[in-house]
Amino acid sequence: MPEYLTVPGGRIAYETAGEGPLIVLAHGMGDNRDAYRGLADRLVAAGFRVVRTDLRGHGGSDTGWTSWSRTDVAGDLLALVRHLGGPAVVVGHSFAGGAAVIAAAEEPGLVNAVVGICPFTRAQKIDAGALFSNSRYRKGLALLLGAGLLRSVGLWKRYLHHAYPGARPAGFAAHVAAVEADLRRPGRMAVVGRMGMSAPTDAGARLAAVRCRVLIVQGTLDPDWADPRAEGEGIVAELPDGIGRLEMVEGAGHYPHVQYPERVAGAVLAFLGEAARA
Repeated sequence: MPEYLTVPGGRIAYETAGEGPLIVLAHGMGDNRDAYRGLADRLVAAGFRVVRTDLRGHGGSDTGWTSWSRTDVAGDLLALVRHLGGPAVVVGHSFAGGAAVIAAAEEPGLVNAVVGICPFTRAQKIDAGALFSNSRYRKGLALLLGAGLLRSVGLWKRYLHHAYPGARPAGFAAHVAAVEADLRRPGRMAVVGRMGMSAPTDAGARLAAVRCRVLIVQGTLDPDWADPRAEGEGIVAELPDGIGRLEMVEGAGHYPHVQYPERVAGAVLAFLGEAARA
C-alpha cells in the first residue's frame, strides 16, 4: 500500500520495500511508480531498501501544484529522501533524470549517487536532418509533441508502443492500460503537457555542480533522440571529469528499465559497487 508525504502544494505517494542502503526510484512523465516494479524487485533482492515514488501529478500523488519543472520535482525528491532518513541513491527516468541531477547538485549530503535512465538533462534541439533520415526519431517526436500539445491520451499510448521497440515485457499491456486509466483522470494530461513544455535547461545548468558519481543508461533504440549514444556521451562530458559513465542497453527504447530490468539492474549494481569503492 502506498504511503504519502506532504510537501508544499500537495502530497507525494510512494512505496517502500526491502532493507539496506536507500534507493529512490522516480519515473518519467506520463507514467507511474509501477514502471519500476521489475527493477525494484531485483534491487531489493540485492540488499537495498527501495522506494518507488509517483511524481507530482502522477499515480497516487496530488495534482494541485502550480509549477511542474525539474527543479520542483527535485525538491519533492529531496524532501522524500530527508523524510526517509537518507542519504540515497536517486534513480530518475526521462523527466525525473534531470530532477535527480538537480537534487544531487542542491544537496550533496542527501544524494550519494545518481542513475539517469534516458534522462532529459540538457537543452534539446530538433535534429532537422534526422527528421528526414531517421523514421524512428521522426515518429517519436511527432507523437510526443502531439500528445503534449493536444493533451491526447491516445497519442500518448501510441508513443508508448513506439518507445518499446522489439521485446515487450510481461505485463506490458496491463501497465499501459493502467497508465491510460490514470491519465484519463481530470487534469492528468494537462500535467503531461506542462511537463513536456518544461525545458531541461535547469538540469543542464547544474551538471557541472554535481559531485557524486553518475551513471547514464540509454537504450540504443530510444526514439527521443536521433543518436541516443551521443546524448548520453554529451551528458557525461558536461559532468565534472571522472564522475560520469555511460551504459548502453542494446535493443531498448526509452524504457530500458521496463523492457530489460535484469540488464539495468546489473548495470546499476555494478555501478554502485564501483561508487562505493571510489
